[in-house]
Parts: sequence; C-alpha cells; structure tokens
Amino acid sequence: MIHIVPKPTDTPDDNSTGAVMRELERADARYRVLDLGTIDPLNSGLENELIWVCGIRQDGHQFETLSVLSLHNRVINTPGSIVDCASKAMTSALLLKNGVRTPETVYLRSETQARDFLLRHGKIVYKPLYGYDGNGIRLVTDPGDLGPGPWYLQEYVKNDRDFRVFVLGGEAVGAITRISEGLMHNIHQGGIGTPVPIDDEMRAIAEASASAIGIDYCGVDLLRDSEGYTVLEVNGTPNWHCMAAPIPRLLAAYLIEHERMMRA
Repeated sequence: MIHIVPKPTDTPDDNSTGAVMRELERADARYRVLDLGTIDPLNSGLENELIWVCGIRQDGHQFETLSVLSLHNRVINTPGSIVDCASKAMTSALLLKNGVRTPETVYLRSETQARDFLLRHGKIVYKPLYGYDGNGIRLVTDPGDLGPGPWYLQEYVKNDRDFRVFVLGGEAVGAITRISEGLMHNIHQGGIGTPVPIDDEMRAIAEASASAIGIDYCGVDLLRDSEGYTVLEVNGTPNWHCMAAPIPRLLAAYLIEHERMMRA
C-alpha cells in the first residue's frame, strides 16, 4: 500500500497528486490518501509503509508529523529534504558544500553587509527565504530598495530564460526551458515552458544538485552564464509543467518499485 499526502496547492486544473494517482491505478497499485490533519503520529498504526509526500504545508504541523512517521516508515521525499529545499539558505549551503556551481549568494542580517554586496555587484536579486512559484522575488539596484532584513541575496545573472530539470532516483529524466520578458521565468509568473533535450553538462549539474540535497526526486532550476550552467534553487515538491517526459508515470513506477523493495 502506498500512502499519499496530496500537494496542498493542487487545483482541478493543475493536480499533480491526481496525475500520479491515475498512473498508480493503471498499474493496479494499491494506494490511499493520507490526511495528516487526522493522524496522531505517535499512535498512527503505520509501520514499514511507504508514504509519498507530493506536497507539504509550511505550518510546522505536517513537517513534525511526517518527521515522526519517518522513524518507522519510508517517506518520499523525506521531510528533512523537503525543508532543506524550502529554505533557500540551506539549499545554497548544501550546494556549496558539495561543490555545485551556484550564483554568489549571501544570507545577512547586517544592512551594511547587504549594501556592500549590492554595491559590489551593482544589481542583485532578493528572494524570500521561504518562497515558491517565484513569489516575492525582485531585482534590487538601489540600497534604498533592500527593504527590511534579514536578506537572502544572489548576484544577478543576465538571462532571458532558465531551465527546470526533473531528477528522479538520481537520474535527470526531463527538462524544459522557461522564457519570459521579466526577471522571473516561472510558469506561475507567466513564463512559457518548452521541452528541451538534457545535455551532458545539464545532466551532471542537476544530478549533482539532487545528490547534494539527498532527495529522491526534485526540480533543479538552472541558468546559463559565461561558464556554463549554475543552480538557482532545488524544489523538493516540484511541478512538471510542459515537460515532454511522462513524469507522472515515471514517478508512479518509482513509488511502486520502492514499495515492492520494502516487501522483498
């Protein structure tokens, strides 16, 4: 039995959880939806089960519940890896620790240091530490526009597009480029996604990013600069809009395989 925690941002027109559930049904795999709001993780009755977390609310309760459940069950993605991806500072730290290229980044409370970082680069990108779908990201060129701290800041890399690579089980299986006229290329911010082949360099950096986080599957967001690809962030509960690769089928097969491995 595969236990499913649905993505809280799913809608009837954009239902990631439902897409994978349909593939599980086609494969005659048994599953049920797990409502974390009705479970006492200290007395859940779940042991040696596979739990797939399509998404998680940033309210603390779901993270704590899943963390307790993960002591006796196989959780994909693990709550720790989801939170590491949700925190842009931790994502950057893990990428840097593992030698994965990423734009120069700082996380500061000192306004003086934030201003120095801006003056050194001339143009930087402010990102909310915990954000999604590109919300709250903005270009900063004037110290007066920094706003209140603390600040997670990245050097600005000139571009007209980015790339999203879907990594599953350590392997890059699909990619798109997202193009827009503004700073953000996210689909939810108006970017237009088009499938692209995965070249060797893209594959290497995307797979290295997933390994650095220690995550079953993720979406790795890349930019291209004068030296090659650089990693903007890693999404632990990714969508797969516009990808030509059959991500729901691949993800369902991954869950089925790992549930069978647990029974072997």
